Amino acid sequence: MNRFKFTKGDFFGGLTAGIVALPLALAFGVQSGLGAAAGLYGAIFLGFFAAVFGGTPSQISGPTGPMTVVSAATIAVFLGQSADGNVQSVLGAIIASFVLAGILQVVMGIFKIGSLIKYIPYPVISGFMSGIGVIIILLQLFPAIGQPSPRTTIDVVKEIIPALQNINTWAILYAGLTILIIYLFPKITRAIPSTLVALLIVTGLSVFLDNAVPVIGDIPSGLPEIKLAGLLTIDSKFYTIILEAGATLAALGAIDSLLTSVVADNVTKTKHNSNKELIGQGIGNFIAGLFGGLPGAGATMRTLVNIRSGGRNRISGVIHALVLVIILLGAGKYAALIPKSVLAGILITVGIGILDYKGFKHINKVPKADAAIMVIVLLVTVFLDLLVAVAIGMVMAAFLFMKKMSDITEEKTKITDIGELQQEQGWSDEDMPDNVRKNVLVKHLDGPLFFGFASGFTEKVATLRDIKFVIIRMKKVPFIDQTGLYALEDAILSLEQKGINVLLTSLQDQPRIQMEKINIIPGLISKENVFEKFSDCVEWLRDKCE
Repeated sequence: MNRFKFTKGDFFGGLTAGIVALPLALAFGVQSGLGAAAGLYGAIFLGFFAAVFGGTPSQISGPTGPMTVVSAATIAVFLGQSADGNVQSVLGAIIASFVLAGILQVVMGIFKIGSLIKYIPYPVISGFMSGIGVIIILLQLFPAIGQPSPRTTIDVVKEIIPALQNINTWAILYAGLTILIIYLFPKITRAIPSTLVALLIVTGLSVFLDNAVPVIGDIPSGLPEIKLAGLLTIDSKFYTIILEAGATLAALGAIDSLLTSVVADNVTKTKHNSNKELIGQGIGNFIAGLFGGLPGAGATMRTLVNIRSGGRNRISGVIHALVLVIILLGAGKYAALIPKSVLAGILITVGIGILDYKGFKHINKVPKADAAIMVIVLLVTVFLDLLVAVAIGMVMAAFLFMKKMSDITEEKTKITDIGELQQEQGWSDEDMPDNVRKNVLVKHLDGPLFFGFASGFTEKVATLRDIKFVIIRMKKVPFIDQTGLYALEDAILSLEQKGINVLLTSLQDQPRIQMEKINIIPGLISKENVFEKFSDCVEWLRDKCE
C-alpha cells in the first residue's frame, strides 16, 4: 500500500505538471514530424508507466528536448529512404525504433547498467546537453518565421539566409510574444505555468486576428489504437537503422532520465534506484511506441514543477498522465488552432534552458582539456551525430585521464581509494587535543580528485555524524578536474547546510588555482579557513572548540 501513497501535494503536483506538460508535448510532437498527437500520446503512456514502475517517485516523464531531437533525426532518415516521403509508409519502422529503445532500457536496468552512467565526465554531459539546446533553437528558427523547418542543423545554416527573405511577420510576432510571456509572466506570479499562459494568450490572439499563419491542424480525438500491423511489414533495408536508432534512443533516454533523477534527489533529499528507473522508463517507452507516441525520459522542468507543487510520490506522475488524457479527450479540437510559431517560441525557451551556462561561465577557468572536450562534444552533437559525440567525449576524457595518471605515477604520487569517512586512519602528524578531536572529523584525500572519484565522494559526505568542523587534507591531491571541482563544491555546500564548517589544509598549486578561479575560495570557503599546515589549522581550532 505504501507504493502509492497519496497526499494533497501529490494531487496538485500532478495536476500542475500535467498542465505544464501540455504545451511541451504538443511542441515536441510537431518538432518530431509525427504531429502534435504523438507528443501527447508519449507524455501520457510514458508518464503513467514510468511513474508506476520507475525508481524515482517524484519524477515526471514524457517527451524531452534531447529525445525529440533524436526521434526527429530518425524519422528524417526513414523518410529520406522511403519511396514516397510519406510518414505512413515508414510508420512501422519508426515505431519499431521506439519500441526497441524501450526494450533496451529494460535490459539495461535488469543488467544494472544504470549505476555506470554516473561515471560519464561532466564536460561530456555539458557539451552534449548544450549541443541539444543549440539543435532545438536552430530547428525552431524556421517555424518561428512561418517557414517549414529543414531536417538537419546543417540545412538550417545553409537555408537561413534565403528564408529570412520570406518572413511571415505575424508568425515571428507570435513567436516573440510567446517567448516574452514565458520569461516575464513568472515575475507576476508562479502559481500558473507561464508556458500555458503564453500558449492560451497568443493562440487566442491569433484566432481573434485570423492571420494567415501555419497551425498545428487536426488532432485525432479519443485514445490511440495500438499499431501492431505496421511492425509486421517493415522493409528489411530499415533493420540497421532501427537498431542504431533504438540503441541511441535507449542510451540517451537513460542519461536524460538519470540526470533528472539526481536533480529530484537533491531537491527531495531522497535516493533514487537507477536500475529500477531504467526499467520503468523502458516499459513506458515500449508501450508509448506501440501506440505511436514519442519516446521520452525523465523531464527536469516538469519534475521540479511537480516537487515544488507538493508532489513526492509516484501517484503524482499518474495524475499528470490522467490530466493529459482528459485534455486529449476534451480539448483536441481547440489544440488544432495553435500556431506552429507559438510552439516554436516555447521550444526556443526549452533550448535556452538546456544550455549549460555554468559550464560556459567557467570555460576559460577550468582545465583546458575539460574545456576542449566540452566544445568538441557540443560541435559534434550539433552538426554530426549525438551518439558519436558522446563516444568521442568519453574516449578523449579517458585518454586525457590516463595521461594525467601516467604523469602522476612518474612523479611517484600515490593514488589510493578515499576510504570510509568515519573510519580513516590518521596521518602521523595528526596530534589534536581532546577538545578539538571530539568536534572535528578529518577527511584525507589521497590522490587526484577527478571525474571517477566525484560520485563516491559526494555520497559519502552525506553520512557524516553530527560534528562542528571537517578538515579536508589535500596535501596528496595534485590535480582536480572540472567534475571534481563541482563534486567538491556540492560536498562543501552539503556540509555547510548541516552547519558544519569546512577547513582546507595543504592545498597544492593546481587545486588551489582552480578553486579560486570558480570562486570556491573565497566564495564558499573563506581564505582564513585555508591553512598551509595541518598544525596551523589545529592551533586555530583550539580557541574555537573551547
